[in-house]
Amino acid sequence: MKSDQICHNEVSLILRALAFAAHKHRDQRRKGARASPYINHPIALANLLCDEGGVSDVRVICAALLHDTVEDTQTTPQELEEQFGPEIRDIVGEVTDDKKLLKADRKLLQIKHAAASSREAKLVKLADKICNLRELVDDPPVKWDLERKNEYFDWAKKVVDQLRGTNPRLEVLFDAAYAKRPR
Repeated sequence: MKSDQICHNEVSLILRALAFAAHKHRDQRRKGARASPYINHPIALANLLCDEGGVSDVRVICAALLHDTVEDTQTTPQELEEQFGPEIRDIVGEVTDDKKLLKADRKLLQIKHAAASSREAKLVKLADKICNLRELVDDPPVKWDLERKNEYFDWAKKVVDQLRGTNPRLEVLFDAAYAKRPR
C-alpha cells in the first residue's frame, strides 16, 4: 500500500510540473516552420529522459519539464521552490542561463560550468541538447542558415563533452543526433 502512495505522489508532482510549465509557456511557440507549441519541447525532454535514457528520478523529470521556465518566462526561482521544493528549484537553476549576459558569454558559461553541475542537472542538460539537435534537423528555426545550425551543433558538442560519464544511453543518443549534423 505504501508504494502505491509514493507512486501517486510522484505522478502527482510530475503532472503539477507539466501543468505549471504548460501555463507558463502558454503563449510561446518554437522557432521552426511548424511553430509548434513551446511546451512540446519540455515534454520531449521528459519523455527522452524516461523512455530513452532510463531515468526515473522524479526530480529530474520535473526539472526537465520546468527547465526553461525561469529563463524564458516570468517565473522566479522562489516560485519554483514554493511549488516544487528546493531540490527541483536547484536543478532548474543549474541549467538556467542568465539572460542579462550577452549570448556569447552565456554559451561559454554553459561549457565552463557543465562538468561541475550536479548529476541531475547534467541529465537535464543532456536531454536538452539531444532534443535541440533533433529539432534542428527535423524543424529548424526558419531564419537559421547552414552555418548557424552547424555552429549550434559544434557548441552543443562542447557542452556535452563536459557531461560525458553521466548517462551512457543519453550520450549514445546525443552522438546519434550529432551524426545527423546538416551538411
